[in-house]
Amino acid sequence: MSLHTTHLFFRQWLRAPLQTGAVLPSGSALVRALAAQLDPTEPGTVVELGPGTGAVTRALLKRGIPAERLVLVERNPHFVSLLRHRFPGVQVLQADATELHTLLAEADIPAVAQIVSSLPLRSLPFSVQRGVLRAAFRVLPPGGRFLQYTYGLSSPVQPVLKQRLGLIGHPVTRVLFNIPPAVVWCYAAIDRGRLIRFPEAA
Repeated sequence: MSLHTTHLFFRQWLRAPLQTGAVLPSGSALVRALAAQLDPTEPGTVVELGPGTGAVTRALLKRGIPAERLVLVERNPHFVSLLRHRFPGVQVLQADATELHTLLAEADIPAVAQIVSSLPLRSLPFSVQRGVLRAAFRVLPPGGRFLQYTYGLSSPVQPVLKQRLGLIGHPVTRVLFNIPPAVVWCYAAIDRGRLIRFPEAA
């Protein structure tokens, strides 16, 4: 991790701690563990939400995910500029993750296979967390996975939201050597119809 990256990440955390979510980028053990959950031979687009300075992105590329099949969605313009410079072969979209369904359609991005989230999901307000998950599972195919890491012991998705959206989730790996220790969770939709029927204002 370069000193420039550390300073940039820390400055963005100071400006908006709830949006950035952590003081430093994810550690190497965590990003490797997260990337290991993906099968690079599986066809389709891999979307990364909230890539920040690109720690997870680099691990996904090393895992064998082709650059042309990787799409990054980042709202912070400072991170967007850095990502485009570091990963010229990867498509970087500056947008909010709650707009994912519309965003991918407008960008004419092929079918999504899996979503990897580096968003600070646990610290997001209920309405924002709901918007992110609704948008994500609208673009995922049946059985498509939403991978999310968290620094807490419990599920980063609120139980009531899992129930309302018809989601199931379980931890797939724990990374004790990360600072702080982290857990990677995997979520899938068991009732895609709820994603359409669930009112936005509920």
